[in-house]
Amino acid sequence: MKAVIVDGYIDEPAALGVPPYISHYVRYAAGVLINLGFFVDYFTIDQIRRDDLWKMLSQYDVVFVIGGVTVPGRYVGGTPITLKEIEKIFEICERSEKLIAGPLAKFYVSKGGSKASTIQLKDCKTIGSDLVGDLVRLFTNLSPSLNNWNLVKDAALAGTEIIKKHPFYPRIICEIELSRGCERLGHCSFCIEPVFYPTFTSRPVEHVVEEIVSLYKAGCKAFRLGRAANVLAYYADRNSGKPCPQVFEELYSAIRNNCPEIEILHHDNANPSYIVRYENECAKILETIVKYNSPGDVLSFGVESFDEKVLKMNNIGNSPEIVLRAVEIVNEIGSVRVEGVPKLLPGINLLYGLIGETKETYEKNYQWLKRILEKGLLLRRINIRQVMVEPGTPLWNYYQKKKIKVDRKFFNFYKEKIRAEIDLPMFRKVFPVGTVLRKVYPEFKEGKVTFGRQLGTYPILVGIPFENVEGPIDVIIVDHGPRSVTAIRHPFDLNKVSYEELLAIPKIGKARAARILLSRPFKKFEEVEKILDDKEVVELLKNLKAVIS
Repeated sequence: MKAVIVDGYIDEPAALGVPPYISHYVRYAAGVLINLGFFVDYFTIDQIRRDDLWKMLSQYDVVFVIGGVTVPGRYVGGTPITLKEIEKIFEICERSEKLIAGPLAKFYVSKGGSKASTIQLKDCKTIGSDLVGDLVRLFTNLSPSLNNWNLVKDAALAGTEIIKKHPFYPRIICEIELSRGCERLGHCSFCIEPVFYPTFTSRPVEHVVEEIVSLYKAGCKAFRLGRAANVLAYYADRNSGKPCPQVFEELYSAIRNNCPEIEILHHDNANPSYIVRYENECAKILETIVKYNSPGDVLSFGVESFDEKVLKMNNIGNSPEIVLRAVEIVNEIGSVRVEGVPKLLPGINLLYGLIGETKETYEKNYQWLKRILEKGLLLRRINIRQVMVEPGTPLWNYYQKKKIKVDRKFFNFYKEKIRAEIDLPMFRKVFPVGTVLRKVYPEFKEGKVTFGRQLGTYPILVGIPFENVEGPIDVIIVDHGPRSVTAIRHPFDLNKVSYEELLAIPKIGKARAARILLSRPFKKFEEVEKILDDKEVVELLKNLKAVIS
């Protein structure tokens, strides 16, 4: 029996599977099918589009589509599957057994600011949130208990080799499941996590370590400890809701000891109010994370709004003061730098289209972000999005009676205001000129500029003014935009640097760039100082670690 997994990409509040990420759903599904005796193939939806593989899918006995977006996002690595593409696949594969999993099994929504629609597909079986258990029930006479972690472990270990079929392999990040559900008793009005996973439960430490070791042996060196609404609450369900610092030391030390060449170890969500409520315990956990993680890591804070009225009406368990204190705590522990890059910083998510929102909400959000900037605190990134309204959530019920209309003009005005007045100066502080970024992978080109990113959680977009970039390469930052940086090749060799790269450096200009090129080769840096005859520019070159070879 032959099965094919079509990866349509998932993006949930606690999990990401858009390339270079490969989701836990895909690996678990492959593992269950392999354990059941299937030969399993795997293709991303982008591979199918690019290589026109649609008709080829009909040769498989089982066609399993996995995907669904439940949080708004923009993606560079791939484009999530559309409803029309799902219908096309299942129409072509008329004789195959057809399965669908991920958020798509419940509904379809394509972008922020829109309402989900239900999916009706002929002769298709839906696999629920308990993917492993549901697949076992479908193909056997067994009826495993909900969230059976032993079954999950067996599937995860059996499915590790599927990563080698990913088109980005070995440049992939494996999203690792830590827990399901949210530790909060009451839930935010818009969040789909408690709809998928009503009970908060943590995965055993040894299971997580075993899976990472297996994936590491299969060639993966980048991991994100995700699939958690609040990573700091991992194992809290086994400790009366309180954080477990000792568990994090056990987990991280085991990962690093067993996988010494892991390059990326990053994270995703954290709850600001949890950090403040259990400040001492969470501080110890943050210290452990910073001890073992890799630079450029982010803890995503679901702030959503700094408007107290909106927070209360949407049951978001934070306040502006709590968020500010949580930002301070993470900065105090995580802002230590490696080659100029902070180890761990908070990120802030803002969401529009919530109950109780007014035009004053926009100004309050801006003013609190400005306060964070003026206090000298660092934010790794700010996400500004419009809510997706999804069935099963309180917001969905509210929208049945009254729809919240986001003023697009007002939304765009404040979005650009935050980009220019908060993001840009914040970027300059987080990634100052002279910061070295290791292993930037080229992703696309625009004219003579190559754009690339590092592996990791929310990697910054890097524009490199050089056409023939073969990654990965090390770069050094020379300038900033509100959502990206400009960088040149590192080491910055004055005898090899291109004219375009010199022009990208502020204060160099066409005349100085031409003077440098015409005066090459240099034997020592003093020769460069002499032809430039400008102390400020010379200091800039020194800050960029310019070398002569």
